[in-house]
Amino acid sequence: MARVTTELNNTQIKNAKAQTKDYKLMDGKGLFLLVKKNGSKLWRFRYKKPITGKESDLGIGSYPKLP
Repeated sequence: MARVTTELNNTQIKNAKAQTKDYKLMDGKGLFLLVKKNGSKLWRFRYKKPITGKESDLGIGSYPKLP
């Protein structure tokens, strides 16, 4: 059964603080915000490669450059 996630809103993203380790805030359908331990926030997309079936992450851009 698929995991149900709610879409991130701007307030949640702004309030995400750096921690001792990098962590992810899931936005749903493979999209997530990676919060780095230095405080930077990067949009990533997790997908499955069609030929190998392995999961991989695609960097889309940084927050707030991409809302």
